[in-house]
Amino acid sequence: MSEPIPEETGSALRRTPRQARSRARLARVLEAAERVLVAEGVPALTTTRVAAEAGVSVGSLYQYLPDRDAIIDALAATYFSRLEGLMDDLVRAAGAGHWDDPVDVLVDSFAALYRAEHGFRALWFGSGLTDRTREADRAHKRRMADGVHRVLLALGVTGDPETLGRACHAAVLAADALAQEAFRRDPGGDSALLEEAKVMLRGYLAAVADRSRHT
Repeated sequence: MSEPIPEETGSALRRTPRQARSRARLARVLEAAERVLVAEGVPALTTTRVAAEAGVSVGSLYQYLPDRDAIIDALAATYFSRLEGLMDDLVRAAGAGHWDDPVDVLVDSFAALYRAEHGFRALWFGSGLTDRTREADRAHKRRMADGVHRVLLALGVTGDPETLGRACHAAVLAADALAQEAFRRDPGGDSALLEEAKVMLRGYLAAVADRSRHT
């Protein structure tokens, strides 16, 4: 987690650090929290354990992350930011060139990120998600659906915005469920199930594109 603290993560904090030194300390704390999460699981994400791993005082950590729920919320917000950043990159790439198989590009790109994000998998497959994180996830999926919508527009698929938006949201929900199952089965992602997800999404998005041409 060496990248700057994203705005979404800041919204999950008790207060947002302003000085560069404080921001660097918080980034170090979140890196430590991720190490604890990956090695020991969600139950280990106590302020005492994370502070010890980060080499800071509990009081220093408490300024920003007062309890386990706050740590979970901040980690989740960071992961959501990374996923949405990748979607923004894909939207730009779709607008810059022709993709023979958009579904293949999207699924493979996000599968690669899932493989790299051990903390994301440890958090999502654990049992400690907070109500705030679940609500943030619903908002995150809506933003991801908007990204898919922008990809389709960049590739020349047009139609009623409300209908396309609803279809993209449905595609994201289905793809997310299949991706989670694929990575529950295999830390590298069950390749056969990911391929089935591609087949399903190609058929669905082709139907959406065809429907948009006749409306």
